Amino acid sequence: MSDHVKKWDKASKSFDKFTGGDKRRYGKFKRELFAKASGKIMLVAAGTGQDFILFPPGLDITAIDFSPKMLEKARERAALYNGSLKVAQADVQQLEYPEQTFDTVVTSCTFCSVPDPVKGFMEIHRVLKPDGKLLMFEHVRPQNFLLGLMMDISTTVAKRFGPEINRRTGENVRKAGFKLTREFNIYLDMVKLYEAVPV
Repeated sequence: MSDHVKKWDKASKSFDKFTGGDKRRYGKFKRELFAKASGKIMLVAAGTGQDFILFPPGLDITAIDFSPKMLEKARERAALYNGSLKVAQADVQQLEYPEQTFDTVVTSCTFCSVPDPVKGFMEIHRVLKPDGKLLMFEHVRPQNFLLGLMMDISTTVAKRFGPEINRRTGENVRKAGFKLTREFNIYLDMVKLYEAVPV
């Protein structure tokens, strides 16, 4: 087991406690974004499954995470979903799904935790159908110089226990072969919604 997986297994013990406020603060935005998901859907980085309730009922969702301990909690919530919601241990950097498997891929505060984000986005590109869509709710490095510098400094500590909060996610998506069709600031330019399509 890698150190990265061990870190997130350990974080699973207090994950709900520390992220509960995000659900209250950003749940409305996530719900609106997730409502755009259709067809065969993959949710990347399910965590403990807090976001499952924000999806419309009746969807076909495969929720993945590389942390076994996170998935133990996620399975309990998956059983309550009104639709098809399968939970699987998988690493977005090396997916075992065939090319063009999914119609929609959804991420929710995911790419602050992927060791090689461009590689992860390239794998998403591979498993998405040519007319598929990528829907993302992410916290990212702000463009403002002072805020960006603050995030860079904070990340040196934060990444030891959890996410890297200074990722340039918009750039990484484009590097992996996607076209951004929407970029919406929720909080300053640190919490964003992205929508993208493969090109």
